[in-house]
Amino acid sequence: MDIIYILVPLSIVLLGIAVSIFFWAVKAGQFDDLESPAHKILFDDDEPQTPRSDSPQEAASDNPDSGPKP
Repeated sequence: MDIIYILVPLSIVLLGIAVSIFFWAVKAGQFDDLESPAHKILFDDDEPQTPRSDSPQEAASDNPDSGPKP
């Protein structure tokens, strides 16, 4: 029964820490926009991630193994 004298204050301290972290997150703007991140996943990026070269000479200069052999 003596453990209750340790567990009750410890739980109050942990609750206080959790509440203070929650208020810090609200003040920092973590909960300002909850809709946009969910909608961003629905839209595809139409442009490729890496730039593509159209001419074969530019593609050959990018590849070090395709140069003239001695």
